[in-house]
Amino acid sequence: MSTLFISDLHLDPARPAITALFLRFLTLQARRAEAFYILGDLFEAWIGDDDDAELGRTVALALRTLVDGGVPVSFLHGNRDFLIGERFAAASGVRLLPETQIIDLYGEPVLVLHGDTLCTDDIDYQAFRTQARDPSWQARLLGLPLPQRRALASQLRETSRQATQQKASDITDANLETVDHTLRTHGARRMIHGHTHRPAIHEWILDGLAARRAVLGDWYDGGNLLCCDASGWQLQFFAALDG
Repeated sequence: MSTLFISDLHLDPARPAITALFLRFLTLQARRAEAFYILGDLFEAWIGDDDDAELGRTVALALRTLVDGGVPVSFLHGNRDFLIGERFAAASGVRLLPETQIIDLYGEPVLVLHGDTLCTDDIDYQAFRTQARDPSWQARLLGLPLPQRRALASQLRETSRQATQQKASDITDANLETVDHTLRTHGARRMIHGHTHRPAIHEWILDGLAARRAVLGDWYDGGNLLCCDASGWQLQFFAALDG
């Protein structure tokens, strides 16, 4: 038995092959897992649980089937789907986690998070994140009609894309001092996150003890997951389906 972690799928109707790949992954590999964690950015954009788009319903049904089959699924918010709420959780059967969570992974305390809070060199993004996590800001956004929210989400995605292209690559990566500080704050030496789209397993010495950080990749060109069991951690990659 193993525990699986994914993030940054950015599911979008414009990329149906990736959605098909994810649904296939749920029916073939995830159903054999002991537990399954989605660490944010499952969707390219989520404008509210009241959205009637087909993609959200399809994914919720697939996750519900997995949960009903005996695999517990946990989800924490990313920077693209921070508006996922209790209605989606009820439909899909997923357990909503806080933005940082310590889990027991085969006897080790492991900190899981999306990873955007680690990118502290990206001052502009951190300012937007503070605004976007404000409950009053979210309430005003959710009060807008669906067509207006869709247009705003599209505008925000384009603004983010342009801003990212203009930034040095190290600015959008995790700040290593912040990584160390975050682990110390939570009393952990193991961390799993996504967001940066730089899949790797990093190992170093923190305060005289071995530390490990697994970074999940995105699902733009194929699938990516971290498989953990009692023997260790392994990043796995698989190609997108043809067509």
